[in-house]
Amino acid sequence: MNLNKADLQKEVSYKTSRSGGKGGQNVNKVSTKVELLFPIETSLLFTDEEKALLITKLHSRFNKDGLLQIVCDEERSQLLNKEIALGRLVQILGNALIVPKARKKVKISKAKKAARLDAKKLHSAKKESRRKDFGE
Repeated sequence: MNLNKADLQKEVSYKTSRSGGKGGQNVNKVSTKVELLFPIETSLLFTDEEKALLITKLHSRFNKDGLLQIVCDEERSQLLNKEIALGRLVQILGNALIVPKARKKVKISKAKKAARLDAKKLHSAKKESRRKDFGE
């Protein structure tokens, strides 16, 4: 699924608070820390199967209310922090929706096994002959 920031923006809510870190006196006056909250269960952007997959993969990122929570306080600007948090949301959701391919077991043929063992024997014989020459 192709995630669109504009579609996600409609379902996201933000909480802002004062942030520590760089910014000098600015950090004491301006609420630049952004907490992005995204409700996966009530989202209209995903099918039920995708929601179940997201919930199982991202359950450790949920807050006590069951919302996906992303915190950003890297920049001095609230707007930049909102953009960074939204970008992270897109990346996290995109990675969580990837379903790994099932591994197919392949049986190694007898000829391949025999060829490998022959190569090992030749290699072993080569090393053995070197060892005898070295000891004399």
